[in-house]
Order: sequence, then structure tokens, then C-alpha cells
Amino acid sequence: MPDIIHLLPDSIANQIAAGEVVQRPASAVKELMENALDAGATSIKLFVKEAGKTLIQVVDNGSGMSETDARMSLERHATSKIKTADDLFKLRTMGFRGEALASIAAVAQFEMKTRQGHSDLGTQLLVDASEVKSQGPVACEKGTSISVKNLFFNIPARRNFLKSNAVEMRHILEEFHRLALARPEIAFSIQHDDELIYDLPPAKLSQRVVSLFGKSFQGQLAPCQEETTLVKITGYIGRPESARKSRGEQFIFVNHRYIRNNYLNHAITSAFEGLLAEGNFPFYVLFLEIDPKHIDVNVHPTKTEIKFDDERAIYGVVWAAVKQALGAHNLTPAIDFHADINIVGKLSQSLTKEQYMDEQFSTALHRSNLQNWEKAFENPSPQSRLFQSPEQEGKVLRFESALNQSTNAPLSSDDQFCFQFQQKYIIRPSKTGLMIIDQQAAHERVLFEKYTTRLKGTPGNSQQSLFPQTVTLSASDFALIMEVEQELISLGFRFEIFGKNAVLVTGIPVGVEASEKELFEGLLEQFKKINPSYNCLCRIIWRLLWLSDHP
Repeated sequence: MPDIIHLLPDSIANQIAAGEVVQRPASAVKELMENALDAGATSIKLFVKEAGKTLIQVVDNGSGMSETDARMSLERHATSKIKTADDLFKLRTMGFRGEALASIAAVAQFEMKTRQGHSDLGTQLLVDASEVKSQGPVACEKGTSISVKNLFFNIPARRNFLKSNAVEMRHILEEFHRLALARPEIAFSIQHDDELIYDLPPAKLSQRVVSLFGKSFQGQLAPCQEETTLVKITGYIGRPESARKSRGEQFIFVNHRYIRNNYLNHAITSAFEGLLAEGNFPFYVLFLEIDPKHIDVNVHPTKTEIKFDDERAIYGVVWAAVKQALGAHNLTPAIDFHADINIVGKLSQSLTKEQYMDEQFSTALHRSNLQNWEKAFENPSPQSRLFQSPEQEGKVLRFESALNQSTNAPLSSDDQFCFQFQQKYIIRPSKTGLMIIDQQAAHERVLFEKYTTRLKGTPGNSQQSLFPQTVTLSASDFALIMEVEQELISLGFRFEIFGKNAVLVTGIPVGVEASEKELFEGLLEQFKKINPSYNCLCRIIWRLLWLSDHP
């Protein structure tokens, strides 16, 4: 029998690796910008066209590469970061695997220009789907410029899975935010289709936060600092009153590497317990400095997940740091120990003698009624009239199935009797038995049908705001709102662009009593969880309308 196991060609192996490392244009942006940071750049420029589908270009002023290093950087597992296995637990760089450039070059048309500071000429490399087309000297600026054109051009199936430009651009901006926050001392800029979105000079962390997320964060940031033998914590938390419906502005960095960790997120949100309204999420950007030997960053291809050797201890320090920051800046409600908290005494003093007697009589009557109710359940009888209305006194209410009847006579008026149970359900008889209706589900269904019809027809009715509200958004949230602009108009929203990344809401759907800002933030939070579409958008709207009717 012939042998059947063989080695994959490098081009196919690189495409398989690209499936893990490069999932969308934002993944390529992340890898290229992290390489620029590792190269010691003080200025990083990002140029994007068609949300990265046509072009992604990262230009930095870092150390650059020699001709040999430029060629080796495109080989799989070629890296300058590690030499032994022990180096994995001493890492302080962003990248280390040596897969990023090889994976990107396998699924795109790749161009690199790089020059070291002491060289007069740089090196240019042209690669097409892992195949090196040319390599030679070129005149260029110090540092490295990498252009990724026509991402996934050789894998049409992967390209077809990409979302709309607005969605892909939102993911790119999210990666940009994380890296710009991780290194506020470095200048960053991003340009999309000839439009300059951000131009961030070197600044303090608080200034970088305001530059990225808007002036509404001015005066809303509280410093958070804590240092132990295990970990050092620095950064900012947002005041409780600045909490939003969206959980997007929450960042945790470990050794300047952005991570996702639900356990640490729980530590932060639990420190805010009792300070936030239900459904609101606090802002925070926290940096954890820890000895690399206590963490393992080699657990995920995108390096956004890490493991701690003592996660419970880290949890406790993070919780204590946030709790201390809330207390140190008077963000938690204080207790007035001089106040009289004897509420019963206060009430009794404020009551007149007649009111006090009436209250005592009412209490005695309540107790007597309670005893009567208990007796009713001790000796139940078929003639129990617990569910009868005053008009039906003397009658017996029975819920019988019409299947036991020999005739198909219409229901009498008595059979049409219905009542509410626990303020949640409506119970009424039907021809075949008993019907139990969930009030909330029924209301939501009515709203769903209403707004589904409205989406398919003419623009919905709108109630104009007496005082239009300005809603300031991040660049990614603004792009998302613009993507579903027509659907929002169909539902009854009226708004217009009001400056950079801001909209002026002049009208909302008829019958909605929620504030414009809360409604928009709720929509954004839902949009980030699901892909916007007619049905999803409608489902979000009627859910928000129900919440507005039942706060």
C-alpha cells in the first residue's frame, strides 16, 4: 500500500495559518501595527481603502530591516523575539510567533519598503500569494512601510464572508483604539478613503482617552493606582454617572498588551456594585504591569487571551484598586452617621392622633383579612368565589372544554370572562380549554409586527423633539449608525450629522418616551452583538420600546 502522508507546500501551510491569524482586515491591521511598535516607532500612520478590502498600509519610523532580515521576515516562524523555550516567559514585545507577515503575504498582494537608519538605500519586496515577485534596493524613508492590497483575492470564499464596509471599518477602528491607548506616548493617525479620522499626537493617557472618545470624557475620569509585590495597576475609571448602555469602552492591558478576560471584568464591575443603573456599564482603561514569568501569552493565535499563575490574587488586587479609586474620589455615596435613621419613629412622630388611630385600625383590619384568606384555603369548596367579580356573585365559574359538549354553540358572555394573574398573565377560557397569555410577549409581538410593517413601507411617523439632543459617538459607533441610517428613518428616527462623529437627534418614533441618548446607546449595544438587518433591527426596536414603557 503506498504512503499517503506528505508535507504541505509552504503556500498552503501559510494559507492555513492565515485562517487563524488573519480573519478579517482588522486582523492584518493589528499585526502590522504591533510589528511597528516592536520596531521602536514613535509615529505610526495607517491608510485604509474600502475598509481594508482594497488597501491596508502601515508606515512607521522604526528601526527598519536589513535586506536579509526583510527577506527572512516573510518565512514562517522567523522571529527575532525568542531563541529558547524559556524566552516565552520573558516576553515584553507584542509579537513573537513569526507568523503574521507570512500569513498576510499568503492571502494578499504584499509590498514592503524598509530602511535602517545607517543605510542610504532601503529594500523593496513584492510578494503575490506567498510568491516573491521581486526584491531590490529602493529609496525610502527610515523605518518600514507595508502595503497589503486586495486581501483574500486568491481565496474568494473567505472574501465573500467579509461584512459590509461599515462593519469591517468598525473592527479596524476598535483595533486602532486599543493600540493607541496601549501606547499614548506614540503618535498615531488613521486615514480612510482620503478622510483623516484620527491624528493623535503623543499625549498623556487621559488626553488620549478624550481624543479617541470625545470631550464628554473630560472631568469624568478618576485615576486608579495600586501596587503590590505581584502586580502594579494604573489607569482610569469612569464616574458612575458617565456609565453607558454600551460596554464597548472597557480596556484591560497586561504589559501594554490588550487582553479579554471576563474574570477581571467581573472584578471591576463588582466594585461598582450599587452605583450603576441596571443595564449600564462603566468606562475603564486599566494597565497591569506584572513579571512575564507569572503569565502565559502563548494560548491564543491572536494573543488577546493570557493565563495568570494566580488569577484569584490578581482578581482581588484589581477589585481593591477600583474600590479604592471610587472611594478616594468621592464617587461612592457616603453615610451620614449623625442622621436619625429610625424611620418608624419619624413616621409616628409626624402622624396626628387621628391618623395614628386610623393606621392602627387599618393594620388590625389587614390582619383580620389575612386570617380570613387563610381559612378559605383550609376548607376549599366547589362554591369558592375567589376569582369571581362582583357582578357574578352567586354564580359558579367553571372552565370546561367545548370538546365535551355535543353542540358547537357560541361562547356565552360568562365564558368570555378573563382576569389578570400576578400582573403578568391574562387568563381566559377558549373553545378548547384555557388560554394563558403572557402580557409582555403579546405586547412585544404587537410592536414587532408594527415595526416590521413600517420597515417595509414608507418612513414611520416621528415625534419631533422640543429640545433636540446631540449624541457624540466614537468613530466606530458613528460608522455603524450611518450604515443603518435608512432603516432608522423608516422606524421614525430623524437625525442629522452635527460635527465630527456626532448626530443631532430631532425626532424619535411615535409613542417612545425614552431619551434620545439612551435609545441610541441601547441600539449601539445591540448592533455590536448581532449583524444589523431588517428583522434584527426591528427586534431591537420593539424590545427598547417595551423597556421604555416599563422602566
